[in-house]
Amino acid sequence: MPVDMELNYKIVFSRRKTLTITVERDRSVVVTAPTGTSPQKIHQIVESRKLWIYEKTRHAQKYNPLPHPPGKELITGESLLYLGRNYRIELVEGSGEIRFEQKFIVPRMLANKSPALRNWFIARAEDKILPRVAMHAKNLGVKFKEAKIGYGKYRWGSCTPSDNVILNWRLIKSPMFVIDYVLVHELAHLIEQNHTPRFWNIVRVQIPAMEKAKAWLLKNGVLLEQDL
Repeated sequence: MPVDMELNYKIVFSRRKTLTITVERDRSVVVTAPTGTSPQKIHQIVESRKLWIYEKTRHAQKYNPLPHPPGKELITGESLLYLGRNYRIELVEGSGEIRFEQKFIVPRMLANKSPALRNWFIARAEDKILPRVAMHAKNLGVKFKEAKIGYGKYRWGSCTPSDNVILNWRLIKSPMFVIDYVLVHELAHLIEQNHTPRFWNIVRVQIPAMEKAKAWLLKNGVLLEQDL
């Protein structure tokens, strides 16, 4: 079962009798709900409309471009998320590779080549995330066939029917406790397939900060899924 990317949305309560979901011109999502509607009920409805919301927010003509769209030229002073923190970009003269020294040092010739930064993030994800899958699997007492970094947009991770764990490369932008939550979430499906109380108890035992991690993804999910 997959960990879906969480949607960041604003809730407005009103006297109206029905709940509506609106995607604004700036791609923000506003949920207008009858006064007294529980957060759980709102979340359930938003989840049921997630595909529709994603399609609307990515409409090529109706909405303004997302920040950092593919092909956008980088400039010195911009920042990118990495392991839960924003780090500045500094463009430098000459050729070479992207370096990270508490800031992103990017050769100017790569400033308008988004795949270069994306590939850098993917390489870091492979180095820092994949080894932790085996560690958490050992702690849970489960076995998986293969763990790899994937390129999907709408899921943080998934555990396939053949016991492979696929993790979104964008996870490397989140704090390590969030990464660990997603890893344990997927591996826990090797014990309990559905999101039952037992499933959540398994995850919570391994990740005491589970609720904090879920809240972080809910708040920052849109930032994580932006392409470079």
